[in-house]
Amino acid sequence: MKAIAGLLAAGCLLAATAVAAQEQAPDPSAPPQAEGKLRDPDFGVRTSHFGLERRVEMFQWREDAGTYARGWSDAPVDSAAFLPGHDNPPFPIRSQRWEAPAVTVDGVPLDPEVVQGLGRWHEFRPAFSALPGNLAATFQPQGDGLGSAMNPLAPEVGDLRIHWRELVLPPLADRIELRDGRWRLRAGEAVDDARDMPAEAGDSQGRHARWWWWLAVVPVLLVLAALRRRRR
Repeated sequence: MKAIAGLLAAGCLLAATAVAAQEQAPDPSAPPQAEGKLRDPDFGVRTSHFGLERRVEMFQWREDAGTYARGWSDAPVDSAAFLPGHDNPPFPIRSQRWEAPAVTVDGVPLDPEVVQGLGRWHEFRPAFSALPGNLAATFQPQGDGLGSAMNPLAPEVGDLRIHWRELVLPPLADRIELRDGRWRLRAGEAVDDARDMPAEAGDSQGRHARWWWWLAVVPVLLVLAALRRRRR
């Protein structure tokens, strides 16, 4: 009986040690955390996600085979050679992008490859409560962003419209693994059109479940084998 008790104690100790190890292991399903809050310093727009992008367009003259037309462009159109009356003003505000310097999952660094490969840019409507006074006199809310046109349906050359996008990450639990002290893309994980990819069948959770099953069964098998030897 002492041998049986010893086997049971050893099995329980093994199981308790494994439980403690799992509780201390980093959790890949924990929500990613960006280091600091990203902010557009000119307009006061903020995001708690992993990237912030300001997209600026200006209504400008364009020339194509001697024909002039007006339209929105996110880059300056050089009008130096255009006919009189088709001058474009200087582009006063440029598009810009800010990215989180570091991202962690359960306190463990997330490899930038994961953010670049799985992150997706989504347009969002910011709160403009922090808009500086000089810009508040020029811009007004227009759709999900800001615009300078007095009549958004009839913009004039030089009018601006601005939208913001933020970089969002999908759930990562089945798509990352811990290697060399940081979370990295799981082996074989594709990044093209990643949002539409189904979860892999043989995921890490399934492997962990099988591992825990063996931890529970092995002590019982040892006890049964000891009982059979005693009966003989």
